[in-house]
Amino acid sequence: MKTTSLTRHLDVEPDAALRMIIDVHALPSWNAAITRILDAPATLMVGDEWVVEMSALGQTWSSRSRLIALDRDARRFSYRSATDDGNPSYAEWTWTVTEAPGGCEVTVTWTLNPQTFWRQVLLGRIRQRQLAQIEVPTSLAALKAAVEAAGSRG
Repeated sequence: MKTTSLTRHLDVEPDAALRMIIDVHALPSWNAAITRILDAPATLMVGDEWVVEMSALGQTWSSRSRLIALDRDARRFSYRSATDDGNPSYAEWTWTVTEAPGGCEVTVTWTLNPQTFWRQVLLGRIRQRQLAQIEVPTSLAALKAAVEAAGSRG
């Protein structure tokens, strides 16, 4: 499948946005598709994994992610995620935060890699559309609110 990117301006501090994005434990506070954290390391290092419960397309499943790269100076976070049921299909994600007037630009880039017949023929296309049209834009809007809420607490 093709690589897709979506960029949104957020009127929050770039480093605060990155901190929220890489805080695996905070994911359910701004990503509506993630209902809860099932397992996560205290801090992230390349190769670390975390498991979340996902809910989308009327289904619930466990998704395991593995950190590929985390560059705090470049504000870039990359990981690979897959269902935790042994299906070989996976997605690669990169979140990049750049300074912009009045806040930052957050770019989410993802590539779905469906490996099984039904995911190649049907489910991958449906999931791609849902991500681009609903989930990622909704998450970016909620990310801004979560960063603001965290800033008001500390």
